[in-house]
Amino acid sequence: MNLALFDLDNTLLTGDSDFEWAQFLISKGVVDRELQEAKNIQFYEQYKAGTLDIHEFLAFQLAPLARHGRAELDAWHAEYMARHIRPIIGEAARALVRQHLANGDLCAIVTATNTFVTGPIAGEFGIPHLIGTIPAVDVASGQFTGAPAGTPAFREGKIGRVDAWLEERGLWWGSFAESWFYSDSHNDLPLLEKVSTPVAVDADETLRRHCLAHGWQQLSLR
Repeated sequence: MNLALFDLDNTLLTGDSDFEWAQFLISKGVVDRELQEAKNIQFYEQYKAGTLDIHEFLAFQLAPLARHGRAELDAWHAEYMARHIRPIIGEAARALVRQHLANGDLCAIVTATNTFVTGPIAGEFGIPHLIGTIPAVDVASGQFTGAPAGTPAFREGKIGRVDAWLEERGLWWGSFAESWFYSDSHNDLPLLEKVSTPVAVDADETLRRHCLAHGWQQLSLR
């Protein structure tokens, strides 16, 4: 058995699901456009530079979930999928996932984006497992709290989360003849260096240089 792991934003998607969710909320009048867009630019520049404080980012991105009921959020998400996500899923990305699934590989999306946003996206690809940042839920009300639960799936945190996920299944890295991780970002270098076959997908400049220096495979899904 082999293992295939996929980053989501700007990898399987030709865009960023967190950004698109924010744009959707802006279009609904749920969040302030000027503030949201300014913070998105700030966080994105930090992400590109490798200096993003994931906890500061999550505090901002998860806050809207805490202000609305789950039924309303779920209804919004269905609209968001139709308007913002399906248009940025290319056939090449779908074909890559289908090939790994057809080969019988154990497949998972591993993303820093929260699982409320990304759960239905994993389903759209037919990927059975999602390792994402988990939004905390108030047990009594069932509402999101606006904080993350556990370790965010970001940078080295992705390795810890994948380790735990494998352990739950009685597996470890040595259980697989081959393992892949597909990502666009240098922020994913820790997990890319963990697998037997790292693959850069439409890589950022830092990751592209790393690939050239280490002979890693590169491809485009756009």
